[in-house]
Amino acid sequence: MNAAARTLVELIDEAADQLTKADVTFGHGTHNAFDEAAWLVLWRLGLPLDSPLDGPDSIADQTVDVAQRSQVQDLLRRRIETRKPAAYLTREAWLQGVPFYVDERAIVPRSFIAELLADGSIDLWLGEHTQKVLDLCTGNGSMAVLAAMVWPDVAVDAADISTDALAVARINVERHALGARIRLIESDGLHGVPGTYDLILCNPPYVSAHSMTTLPAEYRAEPVLALAGGADGMDFVRQLLRDAPAHMTPDAVLVLEIGNERHHFETAFPTLEVVWLETSAGEDQVLLLTRDALQSWREALNAHKPIP
Repeated sequence: MNAAARTLVELIDEAADQLTKADVTFGHGTHNAFDEAAWLVLWRLGLPLDSPLDGPDSIADQTVDVAQRSQVQDLLRRRIETRKPAAYLTREAWLQGVPFYVDERAIVPRSFIAELLADGSIDLWLGEHTQKVLDLCTGNGSMAVLAAMVWPDVAVDAADISTDALAVARINVERHALGARIRLIESDGLHGVPGTYDLILCNPPYVSAHSMTTLPAEYRAEPVLALAGGADGMDFVRQLLRDAPAHMTPDAVLVLEIGNERHHFETAFPTLEVVWLETSAGEDQVLLLTRDALQSWREALNAHKPIP
C-alpha cells in the first residue's frame, strides 16, 4: 500500500482524532468524534452512511487513495474552521432513519418528539378522531414528514414564521412525495393557522437568554429565530399556551419540547397539569398537554387575574 494511502477505518480514526483535538461540539446528529468522523468520511467518499465498519461485510479495510484522502481533509478543515454542524456541510440530516435535506436556513432536525412518533408513546392519547395534525415551528419539515409517514391517513399542516425555513421544508415534502398530504403555512405561532387540530406537535424556540450566551459555535451557526426564547426561554411557549385551546378539537393534545428548560417551564406554569414523556434523554425534555388541562388552567388563572 502506498505510504500516503490509508484504509477506511484508519482514515476515520485520524479524522476522529482531528475533531477531538480541535474540540468541536457534537449534537447535530452525532454525539462523539468517531461517529461524526465516520459520517463525514463516508459522505465525502460517496459511501452509504450505514456502511458496516465491522463484521463479515465490513468495508473498514477498503483502501482510500491519496486524492480521496485529500478530499476528506478539505471537508474536515471546513468542519473545524467554520464550526458549522456537519449537516450543513453535507446538506443532509437523518431523523429516525429518514434522510432530510437541510441548510443554514433551518435548524438541524434533532427533536426528541421524533422518537415518540416512532415508538408510539403518544398513541394512547390518539384514536380514530385524530385526523388533522399540526407541526408548529416545522423548520425543515422533518417532523411533519415523519408524522405523515407514521399516520398515513392524517392530513398534516406544517407551519413556521420563517419563509426561508418553509422553503427548505418544501424540499423535504417533495423529496418524500408528500405534497398531497402536507400543507405548508407561514404563521407567527398560531396566528396564521386555520381551523382546529386533533394533535399539535411543537419544538419551539425555548433557549433562555443565559443559555444562548453559552451555546457552542455549532449551535450559534443555526438561525437564532429557531432557538432564542427570551429571558427564561418561555416567551413563545406563553403565547402558544394562551392560543392553543382555540386551535384544538375537544380530545386534542399538544406535544411540546422544552429541552433543558424544565425548571423555567415549571416556574412559568406552576399550576399547569402536564404529562412528562420519556425519551432517550430522560423524562424532562418533552411534555404532553390535553385541551382540557389547558382550559382548566386558563379558567383557574382567569378567576384570579388575567393570564399574563
